[in-house]
Amino acid sequence: RLTARGPWVCLSPWNFPLAIFMGQVAAALATGNTVLAKPAEQTPALALEAVKLLHAAGVPECALQLLHGPGETVGAALVAAPGVAGVVFTGSTQVAKIIHRALAAKDGPIVALIAETGGINAMVVDSTALPEQVRDAVMQSAFRSARQRCSALRLLCVHAEIADQVIAMIQGAARELVTGDPALLCTDLGPVIDKGAFDAIQGQLKRLHSEDK
Repeated sequence: RLTARGPWVCLSPWNFPLAIFMGQVAAALATGNTVLAKPAEQTPALALEAVKLLHAAGVPECALQLLHGPGETVGAALVAAPGVAGVVFTGSTQVAKIIHRALAAKDGPIVALIAETGGINAMVVDSTALPEQVRDAVMQSAFRSARQRCSALRLLCVHAEIADQVIAMIQGAARELVTGDPALLCTDLGPVIDKGAFDAIQGQLKRLHSEDK
């Protein structure tokens, strides 16, 4: 029979700071569990306001508790805490594996883990595709949200018959992208989340440039 499992740890990401946070928390509550919610350290204020609304709507404070802090300390402590019945996590594959190993090492009943991680998202384009439509789809999927989403296009496979034309159109569209303040309607690409993300991108660019030489 269906029954609640107990306390769930909800670890949500910064790139969908309300949708994924609320989805994790609401699902755990709706199935009769209590929740220890830890949002990404980059987006604590939004999570706080969301929890305030849930409490105001009638969710008991003892059933939903909010905990802020870095994943490597606060998140790790929550995963390791005794009595935790399940963990739901959205983030990198590397961190998901760390959580999985930590839960597997615990004594007692098996702790459930629900993990949503990234991947190599591919688009396959055959010779009958309209190049203009491919260009628009690629630009939206690859560059929307400054690529800061697990569903962003990462691998484009184009049929040889139309590859040159499609690639040229994508290059032209990319050169037209406007970076700047996301509050302005003319902006196509806003900033990345923090300096750590910026430095990681710069590191990748330097690696690519060095490989081209």
